[in-house]
Amino acid sequence: MPNKKRYLCFGGGNAMPKAVLSELKKHPVDISVVSAMLDSGGSAGRLRRDYKVSSPGDIRRAFVELSNTTPEIKKLLNFRFSGGELDGHNFFNILLTGLELSSKNYTKLLSEVSRLLDIPFDVLPATTDKSNLYAILENGYIVSGEANIDVPAHDGNLKIKKVFLKPPAKAYGKTITAIRKADVILIGPGDLYSSLAQIFLVKGIPEAIKKSKAKKIYICNLENKFGETNDYSVEDFASKIEEFIDCSLDYVIYDKKSSVKLINGGPKFIGANVSNNKIHNPKKLIKTILKL
Repeated sequence: MPNKKRYLCFGGGNAMPKAVLSELKKHPVDISVVSAMLDSGGSAGRLRRDYKVSSPGDIRRAFVELSNTTPEIKKLLNFRFSGGELDGHNFFNILLTGLELSSKNYTKLLSEVSRLLDIPFDVLPATTDKSNLYAILENGYIVSGEANIDVPAHDGNLKIKKVFLKPPAKAYGKTITAIRKADVILIGPGDLYSSLAQIFLVKGIPEAIKKSKAKKIYICNLENKFGETNDYSVEDFASKIEEFIDCSLDYVIYDKKSSVKLINGGPKFIGANVSNNKIHNPKKLIKTILKL
């Protein structure tokens, strides 16, 4: 029996798990997921600040999407408290925080959660180092923290000129191994600066991707985001991803009906109907990816 093709998926937030993982896991492939780890807002941000743990928010979403458990358990994992001292906190965020504090071993934490949720794939952090994301705007102003880039308190019409991590962060060891083993690397969809950039700014990740012989496929967002990608074209998104990973993409998948338009195009740009009502259709998207 031939070995399963290894897919490595990079993403943060809700977009990638719902658009990619929900359908890809149904196919006879091996999957590894690398999640963004520097959320600074909401429940995840509060837990990071209060307990000095890795952000549980994005990796939680990957765990939930890949889990093989009952609808009742999935509902529990997504449960969010309302009122009282736990107001706004997600149950699974608290569970992951407790596991990290009690085990003091992030590798063991990943193994235990995968066992509990019957996940046959690897869910990995980009880094477990304690760092923060910053953005420099075109007027020189520096925005501190993922949450403030995600939802700008500043003038969102100002373009982001550069993003960086402070202090610098190095890649989680098994993440580099997963990149080396991958046959296909999938990037996105997800917010360009507040989700994806923070992964590729981690030392070791872009270097490993550049060395990889895997096909590199970027899934372009369906819409621009105010404060991050105002008036971006498909080519603008792709160019910035190539800048982050310091190498060329093999394919860029974009939706033909998207408000994000292709300007000049080229052979690596694959236009397809992969959305319904401004969200990616997982079946259509994965069908397009598997053809490549």
